[in-house]
Amino acid sequence: MHTVMLVLVEIVVVITISRLVGLGFKSIKQPLVIGEIIAGIMLGPSLFGLIAPQAASTLFPKETLPYLNILSQIGLIFFMFLIGLELNPKYLRGNLKAAVLISNISIIVPFTLASFLSFLLYPLVSTTKVSFIAFTLFLGAAMSITAFPVLARIITENNLQKTRLGTLALTCAAVDDVTAWCLLAISIAVARHGNIDLQAVLTIMESIVYIVLMFTGGRWLMQLLATHYQRTGKLNQFLLAVIYITVVISALITELIGIHLIFGAFLLGAAMPKSANFVRELAEKTEDFILVFLLPIFFAYSGLKTEIGLLNRPHLWLLCLLILAVAIAGKYFGAYFAARISGINKKEASALGWLMNTRGLTELIVLNIGLELGVITPLLFTMLVIMALVTTFMTSPLLEWTYPKQEIRLDIVATDDLEIAAEPATEISEPTITPYRILVPVANPHTQKGLLQLAVAIAINYQHPAIVNPLSLIEFEEDYAFENTPTEANRLISERHQQLDELISTLEPQETRSYIHPIIRISSNVARETVEIAKIQQPDLILVGWHRPAFSNNRLGGRVGQILTTAPVDVAVFIDKGGERLENLLVPYSTNIHDDLALILALRLLINRDNCMLQVLQMLDNNMPHELSYEIQGMIEQLPQNVSDRIQIETLPNTEHKSVVVAASEKADLTIVGTSRAWGIERQTLGRYTDELALECRSSLLITRRYSQVTSHLSSLLPEINSIRI
Repeated sequence: MHTVMLVLVEIVVVITISRLVGLGFKSIKQPLVIGEIIAGIMLGPSLFGLIAPQAASTLFPKETLPYLNILSQIGLIFFMFLIGLELNPKYLRGNLKAAVLISNISIIVPFTLASFLSFLLYPLVSTTKVSFIAFTLFLGAAMSITAFPVLARIITENNLQKTRLGTLALTCAAVDDVTAWCLLAISIAVARHGNIDLQAVLTIMESIVYIVLMFTGGRWLMQLLATHYQRTGKLNQFLLAVIYITVVISALITELIGIHLIFGAFLLGAAMPKSANFVRELAEKTEDFILVFLLPIFFAYSGLKTEIGLLNRPHLWLLCLLILAVAIAGKYFGAYFAARISGINKKEASALGWLMNTRGLTELIVLNIGLELGVITPLLFTMLVIMALVTTFMTSPLLEWTYPKQEIRLDIVATDDLEIAAEPATEISEPTITPYRILVPVANPHTQKGLLQLAVAIAINYQHPAIVNPLSLIEFEEDYAFENTPTEANRLISERHQQLDELISTLEPQETRSYIHPIIRISSNVARETVEIAKIQQPDLILVGWHRPAFSNNRLGGRVGQILTTAPVDVAVFIDKGGERLENLLVPYSTNIHDDLALILALRLLINRDNCMLQVLQMLDNNMPHELSYEIQGMIEQLPQNVSDRIQIETLPNTEHKSVVVAASEKADLTIVGTSRAWGIERQTLGRYTDELALECRSSLLITRRYSQVTSHLSSLLPEINSIRI
């Protein structure tokens, strides 16, 4: 097969496997990049070459490796440019004094431990071609790295960007990133010259001069490009070409100086003016091709050089575990004790220690440079790759264990979207009464006004406390998308908050608006996050909208199905078929707890709205009507006369129930029906009757699923109900 054709086949295989494995890891709440790195290792001699050596050598022959190397180097150059572009000075506006102390100690401690470890490793896993000083400097730099991009996205995904911990971790990581790259540059200069001689010192001095030039003259030139962008409001192809050419030239200069290509690209990105729109558009135009096409090739190229089979003796695995222990302990205890000295409490200091252990892709870049320069052997390269994977993989679960999400909202730096008001603005005569709370997931503020209006109608009775929480979760599909950076995430949260405020401002009467308190969060899984928030906030009801005819397949999948299945509270699904009136309610009733909830919510609407009428259709079963449950009967008996007079109870003829209900729904504004009584057995369906009704009902439809009979949606309106609750 022609070499070019073979390289193209390799690229197809690499991107496909990387995407699949990456998505698999993302489903278990791990960074996408971890899965892509492991996909690269799987394609190398550690797995593919082990189980099918002939196929592996056919797919990845030696003559194609230089092509993959060139593509991976191009990908690295532009990825480092993106990292520099994301290094926003805003991250350094926090507690810089504490951050510098924590960051430097979290570098000094692992670097020192690595230096001692070098005395053991150098004679065992190195060669005489590498000087001990070069080996020690490089090992220390590799142990000291914190991956700023991965850490920033972990912070965003966990909604920590506005907490004390999040802002401090970002500042520490930004300082750490700059310090570690400088340290690595020194290590490379020494490694290329074999020792700390005059030439190595000159290389370091030239690097310092170039850094100064980039942040003075280079920044001034880049500012001209940003000004041009501000005038035109568009990043055209000519401007993009100028920027990309400058990236390559800067990379070439640092290579000629004697450090590495990636430093020039990183420096240019860091020196770019951080005008929000300019940076966002530049990142969006650059990242897709780099992250989807070129970066997986780098992972595969690294994987082809990673051979876990080299660890073929017990003492080598012990050395690998020792490297892992030193790497974890150095970063964790360095950050922890420095944080404690700075006055940070134990829990946050511990969480910071785990966050600073994140190494990820940055570590892999460093290790490839070391292998390329011959400073580390393939055996040590494999050990350090394992260390990079383990330290990144463990960050999210250890962070969750140390600093649970339930505690994150208690650690807000300033007024934040995530903070939920404990009480409505109106005065409450009974301060001991718990407000009635409805959680309303709002996917699109522009189209779900009807959903929020219904929540307000159910919740708000002006004589009793109530809270409506519109929940807007911003879901990111990719781990390395620019929008995942904390600064950009905050912009999106602010934008979404404004959209919700505009929606709330349209609700009438105006008095209802003070009861509505939005929750806006970043999420990697909307359904799972909704359930977690429900566990924390403990609402009385989750009211979720449904806007597409998925019921036609008699299946309830997707986010709504997951919320219905897993939420530990009562849930109602609203199918909005238009119309703003809410005067005529229809409840088809049979004896099951889900229909009980449907009738209870109808009674709450009836009490809250004086102009509301309720028609209850009792279904016949074996020529006997379904009697109202003891709970419902007790509630109706306690209703005031002016409310009970607006209830009409009829017996549904022993015919086709669905057709009668559909006909009755033509005169209703809202039909409320419970899920199938078999819901607990067949959780993926609402039951044939309810599924079909969802399609054929003439009015808007509210489908209820009851979680617990202990919850009473009328207890605040009819206090005596507590004594008869079943």
